[in-house]
Amino acid sequence: MAKYDEYESPLAHRYASYEIKKIFSPRERASTWRKLWLWLHEAVKELDLTQITDKAIEANWSNLIVSDEAFQVIAAEERVRRHDVMSAIFALEKDAPDAAGIIHIGATSCYELNYDPSTSSFLFFSQALIADGDSNRVSKVTDNADLIFMRDALGLILPKLAKVIHNLSQPRNLFLYSVGRRAAQWAQDLVMDLDDIEYASFMEIFHGDTSKIDRLNEILCEKAGFEACYDISTQTYSRKVDLSIANTLSAFGASAIRIATDIRHLAHDKVLDEPHEATQTGSSAMSYRMNPMRSERICSLGRKLSNISTNFSDTFSNQWLERTLDDSAIRRIDIPEMFLLTDALLILLDDITNGLVVFPAMVRSQIEQEIPFIATENIIMKLVPRGVSRQEAHERIRVLSLETIYAVKMEGGKNNLIERIKKDVFFKPIWDELDCLLDHKLFIGRSGEIFERYFGTDGPVTGKLEKYRDFAAFTATATLPV
Repeated sequence: MAKYDEYESPLAHRYASYEIKKIFSPRERASTWRKLWLWLHEAVKELDLTQITDKAIEANWSNLIVSDEAFQVIAAEERVRRHDVMSAIFALEKDAPDAAGIIHIGATSCYELNYDPSTSSFLFFSQALIADGDSNRVSKVTDNADLIFMRDALGLILPKLAKVIHNLSQPRNLFLYSVGRRAAQWAQDLVMDLDDIEYASFMEIFHGDTSKIDRLNEILCEKAGFEACYDISTQTYSRKVDLSIANTLSAFGASAIRIATDIRHLAHDKVLDEPHEATQTGSSAMSYRMNPMRSERICSLGRKLSNISTNFSDTFSNQWLERTLDDSAIRRIDIPEMFLLTDALLILLDDITNGLVVFPAMVRSQIEQEIPFIATENIIMKLVPRGVSRQEAHERIRVLSLETIYAVKMEGGKNNLIERIKKDVFFKPIWDELDCLLDHKLFIGRSGEIFERYFGTDGPVTGKLEKYRDFAAFTATATLPV
């Protein structure tokens, strides 16, 4: 059957990068399970807890990457066994007969790797042997693998997010008038997301108080690239871990929507625009259209990401006692998807922020159209020192403003409020000052200062992006898959 005859997720096919898809690919998943079993065997052998031969470990080493043929075996076995881990064990035993009989020794399916959101620590918990018939056991290999994937995915998206913030910090025509202040506001939201994602991926050391089993845990952590063990575990790590990470990524999804919505509004007003390729088509019917399709896509994908944490909340709250299997299928879908969504949004944001175009003439034209209204408060302030009642001045300007708005909206006229004021003798004391009150620089406040202070050499962004500096400065702008 051709691939075009079966449904394929658009998220993976159209929007996410190869790097993030590889992390959550079937081969990476199954091969990581084999690595975890290998590390378990090496740790058990190092501590001389049970008899594991060098030949068995060598057999594992030689078959770490799951072959296409092994996937066929796994698929056939799972149809019979209805158990993914047992099917993977069976396939590994066929590939590595010298390791048969010890694979998964002392473990349950989860063989657990854990993250403690209260201390921002990824933790590896693997009580590897069932000694004396007590409850010292390993949780599932699947959990270990999932947290390795989430750790690696967080490591992939962090520098991409830093690059988007870096793009916004670059001085270009983008930052004329108050547009630069708005870019600083976008960046501030993204810096908050960067802080949260860094927190979620941070690792810290914990120490237990048992003997060989705790040392086994430490060895396994070191081999997997983690630094600590969970103090308490059931068959799985707590699903609160997934929820904590999902909440962080969902918050980023909301930030992405907020930024894209601003861009869509500003593009509608013809103040700025996304980058457009010369051959890009905006509409199949209206050939002149230049829709902000990147921002529209961000709003669409971001809506999915910003709401995905609900699933993780339900999974966490509905677990029975130590653990129930109603979490398995939904986590298999949602964990990869929340990272693919995040990655897809970062590709779009990188492309947009690196090529965003501001139209100074349109900015100036719109300011000139609105500035007579904006200046009215200053006009009132000029009249009051000359003995004019503030309330009476306010009422006269309100009446003239409504007349002007009617002319603009109903007759298609221009904003001639200042001309009307110049003809009204009530305002005669300040007629000669009116033109000076229309300087746009009087109304942009501290926009330029805010931008320079936030993105400047001594500003918070420079320090925050220091460890990502090379990636942000030298990595090519992301290319949209479609």
